[in-house]
Amino acid sequence: MPALRVAAPAGEADRAFLAQLWTESWAGDTVVGGGREWHLRELQSLIAWYGADPIASASYDLPGGAGSDAELVSIATLRPARRHGAASALLAAVEDACRQAGAVQLRLVTTNDNLAALRFYQRRGYRIVAVHPGAVDEARVMKPSIPEIGEGGIPVRDELELAKALG
Repeated sequence: MPALRVAAPAGEADRAFLAQLWTESWAGDTVVGGGREWHLRELQSLIAWYGADPIASASYDLPGGAGSDAELVSIATLRPARRHGAASALLAAVEDACRQAGAVQLRLVTTNDNLAALRFYQRRGYRIVAVHPGAVDEARVMKPSIPEIGEGGIPVRDELELAKALG
Protein backbone atom coordinates (compact mmCIF):
# COMPACT_ATOMS: atom_id res chain seq x y z
CA MET A 1 0.00 0.00 0.00
CA PRO A 2 1.47 3.43 -0.97
CA ALA A 3 2.38 5.85 1.78
CA LEU A 4 0.81 9.26 2.30
CA ARG A 5 3.36 12.08 2.29
CA VAL A 6 3.18 15.87 2.50
CA ALA A 7 5.64 18.32 0.96
CA ALA A 8 5.83 21.75 -0.64
CA PRO A 9 5.21 21.98 -4.39
CA ALA A 10 8.44 21.45 -6.27
CA GLY A 11 7.85 22.07 -9.95
CA GLU A 12 5.53 22.87 -12.83
CA ALA A 13 3.55 19.62 -12.50
CA ASP A 14 2.83 20.45 -8.85
CA ARG A 15 1.71 23.98 -9.75
CA ALA A 16 -0.56 22.55 -12.46
CA PHE A 17 -2.09 20.15 -9.92
CA LEU A 18 -2.73 23.03 -7.51
CA ALA A 19 -4.40 25.10 -10.24
CA GLN A 20 -6.63 22.15 -11.20
CA LEU A 21 -7.58 21.40 -7.59
CA TRP A 22 -8.30 25.05 -6.79
CA THR A 23 -10.50 25.36 -9.87
CA GLU A 24 -12.40 22.21 -8.93
CA SER A 25 -12.78 23.23 -5.28
CA TRP A 26 -13.06 27.03 -5.37
CA ALA A 27 -13.92 27.89 -9.00
CA GLY A 28 -10.45 29.42 -9.45
CA ASP A 29 -7.40 30.32 -7.42
CA THR A 30 -9.09 32.90 -5.21
CA VAL A 31 -10.87 32.34 -1.92
CA VAL A 32 -12.90 35.01 -0.16
CA GLY A 33 -13.19 34.87 3.60
CA GLY A 34 -12.78 37.04 6.63
CA GLY A 35 -13.55 40.11 4.55
CA ARG A 36 -10.66 39.66 2.16
CA GLU A 37 -9.78 37.99 -1.10
CA TRP A 38 -6.92 35.51 -0.97
CA HIS A 39 -4.92 34.58 -4.08
CA LEU A 40 -3.90 31.01 -3.34
CA ARG A 41 -0.90 31.08 -5.69
CA GLU A 42 0.59 33.84 -3.49
CA LEU A 43 0.38 31.80 -0.26
CA GLN A 44 2.45 29.00 1.22
CA SER A 45 1.11 25.65 0.00
CA LEU A 46 1.62 22.00 0.76
CA ILE A 47 0.55 18.99 -1.28
CA ALA A 48 -0.39 15.53 -0.04
CA TRP A 49 0.57 12.59 -2.24
CA TYR A 50 -0.72 9.05 -2.07
CA GLY A 51 2.17 7.16 -3.59
CA ALA A 52 3.10 9.13 -6.72
CA ASP A 53 -0.31 10.80 -7.06
CA PRO A 54 -1.06 14.27 -5.68
CA ILE A 55 -4.46 14.15 -3.99
CA ALA A 56 -4.88 17.23 -1.78
CA SER A 57 -3.44 20.60 -0.84
CA ALA A 58 -3.45 23.18 1.92
CA SER A 59 -2.66 26.88 1.56
CA TYR A 60 -1.87 29.20 4.43
CA ASP A 61 -0.60 32.65 5.29
CA LEU A 62 2.18 33.54 7.75
CA PRO A 63 1.81 37.32 7.82
CA GLY A 64 3.73 38.46 10.86
CA GLY A 65 6.33 36.04 12.13
CA ALA A 66 7.04 35.30 15.78
CA GLY A 67 4.11 35.94 18.09
CA SER A 68 1.55 36.46 15.32
CA ASP A 69 -1.45 34.49 14.10
CA ALA A 70 -1.30 32.42 10.95
CA GLU A 71 -4.31 31.69 8.75
CA LEU A 72 -5.29 28.46 7.05
CA VAL A 73 -6.97 29.65 3.87
CA SER A 74 -7.71 26.40 2.05
CA ILE A 75 -7.68 22.65 2.39
CA ALA A 76 -8.93 20.83 -0.70
CA THR A 77 -8.95 17.15 -1.61
CA LEU A 78 -9.80 15.45 -4.89
CA ARG A 79 -13.25 13.85 -4.48
CA PRO A 80 -12.15 10.21 -4.96
CA ALA A 81 -9.38 10.66 -2.37
CA ARG A 82 -11.51 12.03 0.45
CA ARG A 83 -11.60 10.29 3.82
CA HIS A 84 -8.10 8.81 3.46
CA GLY A 85 -6.25 11.04 5.94
CA ALA A 86 -4.82 13.62 3.53
CA ALA A 87 -6.59 16.58 5.14
CA SER A 88 -5.48 15.48 8.61
CA ALA A 89 -1.88 15.09 7.43
CA LEU A 90 -1.96 18.49 5.71
CA LEU A 91 -3.45 20.22 8.74
CA ALA A 92 -0.78 18.74 11.02
CA ALA A 93 1.95 19.83 8.59
CA VAL A 94 0.54 23.38 8.36
CA GLU A 95 0.35 23.59 12.16
CA ASP A 96 3.99 22.45 12.41
CA ALA A 97 5.17 24.94 9.77
CA CYS A 98 3.32 27.79 11.47
CA ARG A 99 4.60 26.81 14.91
CA GLN A 100 8.18 26.67 13.59
CA ALA A 101 7.73 30.13 12.06
CA GLY A 102 6.75 31.46 15.48
CA ALA A 103 2.98 31.78 15.01
CA VAL A 104 1.07 31.39 18.26
CA GLN A 105 -2.32 30.59 16.78
CA LEU A 106 -3.77 29.17 13.57
CA ARG A 107 -7.06 30.66 12.46
CA LEU A 108 -9.48 29.72 9.69
CA VAL A 109 -12.87 30.67 8.33
CA THR A 110 -15.58 28.32 7.09
CA THR A 111 -19.22 28.74 6.17
CA ASN A 112 -22.34 27.91 8.11
CA ASP A 113 -23.28 25.04 5.78
CA ASN A 114 -19.94 23.24 6.04
CA LEU A 115 -20.83 20.87 8.86
CA ALA A 116 -18.13 18.38 7.83
CA ALA A 117 -15.46 21.08 8.21
CA LEU A 118 -16.83 22.16 11.58
CA ARG A 119 -16.68 18.56 12.78
CA PHE A 120 -13.21 18.01 11.28
CA TYR A 121 -11.62 21.09 12.87
CA GLN A 122 -13.29 20.82 16.26
CA ARG A 123 -12.17 17.20 16.57
CA ARG A 124 -8.62 18.48 16.08
CA GLY A 125 -8.72 21.10 18.82
CA TYR A 126 -10.12 24.13 16.99
CA ARG A 127 -12.67 26.32 18.73
CA ILE A 128 -15.29 28.63 17.29
CA VAL A 129 -14.08 32.12 18.20
CA ALA A 130 -16.47 34.26 16.15
CA VAL A 131 -19.60 34.08 14.02
CA HIS A 132 -20.09 36.67 11.30
CA PRO A 133 -23.76 36.75 10.22
CA GLY A 134 -24.21 37.76 6.59
CA ALA A 135 -20.48 37.68 5.81
CA VAL A 136 -20.90 35.31 2.87
CA ASP A 137 -23.56 37.56 1.38
CA GLU A 138 -20.93 40.33 1.47
CA ALA A 139 -18.23 38.00 0.08
CA ARG A 140 -20.37 37.33 -3.00
CA VAL A 141 -19.76 40.94 -4.03
CA MET A 142 -16.04 40.04 -4.40
CA LYS A 143 -16.66 36.52 -5.75
CA PRO A 144 -20.11 36.05 -7.31
CA SER A 145 -19.43 32.33 -7.93
CA ILE A 146 -19.93 31.53 -4.22
CA PRO A 147 -23.05 29.36 -4.22
CA GLU A 148 -26.27 30.48 -2.55
CA ILE A 149 -27.08 26.95 -1.37
CA GLY A 150 -24.44 24.68 0.12
CA GLU A 151 -24.08 21.24 1.63
CA GLY A 152 -27.32 19.55 2.60
CA GLY A 153 -29.42 22.30 0.99
CA ILE A 154 -28.37 24.82 3.67
CA PRO A 155 -28.35 28.48 2.54
CA VAL A 156 -24.76 29.79 2.66
CA ARG A 157 -24.89 33.08 4.55
CA ASP A 158 -22.53 33.25 7.49
CA GLU A 159 -18.85 32.75 8.28
CA LEU A 160 -17.60 30.92 11.34
CA GLU A 161 -14.08 31.69 12.50
CA LEU A 162 -12.16 28.95 14.30
CA ALA A 163 -8.76 29.05 15.99
CA LYS A 164 -6.26 26.78 17.73
CA ALA A 165 -3.33 27.76 19.92
CA LEU A 166 -0.07 26.38 18.58
CA GLY A 167 1.87 26.50 21.84
